[in-house]
Amino acid sequence: MTHSKEISARKRIWGWYFFDWASQPYHTLLVTFIFGPFFASVAAQYFLGTGLDEQAADARAQSMWSLGLGFIGVFIGLGAPFLGALADSSGRRIPWIFGFSLLYVVGAFGLWFMLPDGSNLWWGLCAFGLGFIGAEWALIFINSQLPSLVSNKGTGEISGSGFAFGYLGGVLALAIMLLLFVEQANGKTLIGLDPAFGFDAAAREGTRFVGPFTALWFIVFMVPYFLWVRDVPVAGAAKASVSAALASLGRSLKSLRHNTSLAAYLGSSMLYRDALNGLYSFGGVYAALVLNWEVTQIGVFGVIGAISAALFSWLGGKLDQRLGPKPVIIVAIWLLIAVCVVIVSMSREMFFGAPLAADSALPDFVFLLCGVFIGGLGGTLQAASRTLMVRHAKPEAPTESFGLYGLTGRATAFLAPTLIGLATMVSGSARLGVSPVIGLFLLGLVLLRWVKPEGDRS
Repeated sequence: MTHSKEISARKRIWGWYFFDWASQPYHTLLVTFIFGPFFASVAAQYFLGTGLDEQAADARAQSMWSLGLGFIGVFIGLGAPFLGALADSSGRRIPWIFGFSLLYVVGAFGLWFMLPDGSNLWWGLCAFGLGFIGAEWALIFINSQLPSLVSNKGTGEISGSGFAFGYLGGVLALAIMLLLFVEQANGKTLIGLDPAFGFDAAAREGTRFVGPFTALWFIVFMVPYFLWVRDVPVAGAAKASVSAALASLGRSLKSLRHNTSLAAYLGSSMLYRDALNGLYSFGGVYAALVLNWEVTQIGVFGVIGAISAALFSWLGGKLDQRLGPKPVIIVAIWLLIAVCVVIVSMSREMFFGAPLAADSALPDFVFLLCGVFIGGLGGTLQAASRTLMVRHAKPEAPTESFGLYGLTGRATAFLAPTLIGLATMVSGSARLGVSPVIGLFLLGLVLLRWVKPEGDRS
């Protein structure tokens, strides 16, 4: 173990930051701003060709994407508790992170093969799901490493800085894709170039390259993580054992009965993080289907959102350090609810019931502003949530407590996409389909009432 002592605490923290930098493009490029909207627009065109009218085709496309995300979320949620406990029983995390990194890379690379005529939509959805499972399961183990990096007092700033660094990586990756690869309707990129590497604009190869690009980005920037981060030896750790994992999971769940603040917090964060993921997953899809934006426009929206996320996360980390994470979380949720109300109340034709001129730029401007707040407040909310979890972690077994946070973070990952899918099907409107997110945020706020700012240890 001598080599692990030679790695300074500063290098370990920077190595840990690099996971955020390496993995953020899956969320920024694939879930939200390039592949998600590309999938939705391809699916909508495909369903339009089957004889559906435009609104019905849009709703069918959004339902397919949302129910697909819902199924993937169920799979992540069912596997996460067991995997976390299995890793906890052995004290080893890095081999698991390496394995899930392989899923991430294979899934992302597979998106290249989804064709723009909509003939293999299921392939695109399955490849996306495989990579997303890898990204989310790896994150469980990454988050559980936070308490071992720094003392409790420093976690707010480290958590915020990690998210900020990740968002900057997402911005840079998105800018490269928009400037050099993603083609507009005229076949040129955002700065008027042909897609790089001789990609065929007619076959949407520039846009489809987002999959291999995301995979390559991850491979390159995970190198510092694997060089500088080591598993911390755990006293009494044994070889990974299924029975030990199940016993540990059972003990953790039973202990929640006597830990009111932690139980309330896990429930609250489960709901509001799910709502936030719903917003991230459908921001770009909403822009494509409701506002008829091109992928390049959505990408610019993404750059603005990600830059604000980096700035807000960093500032949120500073506020978290001064005020504590709970007030930061409450303010962020209320502001996100206000943003959701605006989104649901707006379309190309009207704004809060008031009709708009056909050529009005108001929806575009308002949605760009919403993007600033979704990105910024989302980053702040996630960073402060990670800190509040550290305050609830048991000093004698921080990884077990923190593992539960990662597990519950995906336990209802199917909820927002499924509710959005059902609301879209029932209302027949991609705009109204986003409304269930508001209810999830409100439920999360209600449960926060029982959460102690310093955790049960206070």
